[in-house]
Amino acid sequence: MTRTAPIPTASHFIDGSYAEDASGTPIPVIHPASGAVFANVHAATPALIDRALEAARRAQGDWAALTGAERGRVLRRAAEILRERNRDLSVIETWDTGKPLQETLVADAASGADALEFFGGIAADLGGETRQLGQDWSYTRREPLGVCVGIGAWNYPIQIACWKAAPALACGNAMVFKPSETTPLSALKLAEILLEAGAPPGLFNVLQGAGEVGAALVTDPRVAKVSLTGSVPTGRKVYAAAAAGIKSVTMELGGKSPLIIFDDAEVENAVSAAINGNFYSSGQVCSNGTRVFVQRGIKEAFLSLLAKRLTGAVLGDPLDEATNFGPMVSEGQLNIVLAYIARGHEEGARLIAGGNRVVGPGYFLEPTLFADVTDEMAIAREEIFGPVMSVLDFDTEDEVLARANATEFGLAAGVFTRDLARAHRMVARLQAGTCWINTYNLTPVEMPFGGSKLSGVGRENARAAIEHYSQVKAVYVAMGDVDAPF
Repeated sequence: MTRTAPIPTASHFIDGSYAEDASGTPIPVIHPASGAVFANVHAATPALIDRALEAARRAQGDWAALTGAERGRVLRRAAEILRERNRDLSVIETWDTGKPLQETLVADAASGADALEFFGGIAADLGGETRQLGQDWSYTRREPLGVCVGIGAWNYPIQIACWKAAPALACGNAMVFKPSETTPLSALKLAEILLEAGAPPGLFNVLQGAGEVGAALVTDPRVAKVSLTGSVPTGRKVYAAAAAGIKSVTMELGGKSPLIIFDDAEVENAVSAAINGNFYSSGQVCSNGTRVFVQRGIKEAFLSLLAKRLTGAVLGDPLDEATNFGPMVSEGQLNIVLAYIARGHEEGARLIAGGNRVVGPGYFLEPTLFADVTDEMAIAREEIFGPVMSVLDFDTEDEVLARANATEFGLAAGVFTRDLARAHRMVARLQAGTCWINTYNLTPVEMPFGGSKLSGVGRENARAAIEHYSQVKAVYVAMGDVDAPF
């Protein structure tokens, strides 16, 4: 490895230190830009899973006994350390995911630090309420759930780990986190940093593995809460397994989100948003606006400008900060996307740009643009999770609303128009949990993020996340005598 940062020294982080058991299933860690194996981890064995859960159970009680201000201080210090080490963490993330360093420097550990800082800042204010009831009164206590399990995805590994850990720990919980087996490294560095910031050993543990490790965690009776970021098929399995134990669940799943551009939109900005909503992270973003509805009056101008802008994509070594478009995360994901591109051709969509695998090492695919896409085509109905944009025509507001909502997903949506009355009217009727007006894919930690329909359950970020990592206990206090019928 060259131009790298210190990588973790073992597969797992349990009870405040690295742990290894080579009898676990080997998991090669592949650099997507070259296809080369640059590290190896092993899946957690049952003994390691038990150790991690027991460490979390033990640490959680002492952590919950601290004041919110004390917990918040640890999270804020962890945010500071993440920012101090942002470049090293970004290099690890680029090696692991293939995303350009230009991107990971601003979008990954930095976003995770924002989450730790935000929830660290509100931890002291997570209390209950008091109500006067005549001479009597009642109050509520906000209490932690216990041991939480986080299951991450491969597109934003350290960000997702922070988005789950920050509210969980702020509320007084402990966490066992399982990263995607495709991108296992950066969550281990987060565990190091939380310990250094003052978190007790066992509060945040990391276990590697695929579905069998996740299943063992989700079904363990010591676990009170499960938070998953992943695909709908995985979400169905996790939801069903957690339901057997009546566990609290939040899930951020897939999407096929609409980006609606009216003919009064500022076209340059709309094109920029469409690029961000389809090609950032090589299209591997759950909330991407991959169904781009363009009103007929500006369709050709939009396509012409977009095709021109796509020539600015710089493919190459993702550790070179001049590179702005990286590879797919794996050969398997690349082949899935190539199959969808072939279906787009077969079903009659018009290819405007891209569509080809880049010759050479790694899993590079050109940013791909289809026009004249219709609602029934597979590329307009199914989540591709790759750099493929589908542009669809529309005429009227009511028409595009009906078509935009005609999907089993409901994660996100965007509207571009200079008419703000229309913009607010549109987002009120769009069936999506997260919406943008005249921008796309901005997810500040102060704003809740999540979807409806098959796109998920619950919300991440903002104060809304607190409801998913805590429970309310109600207490009635009588100040007088007790009446009884006999």
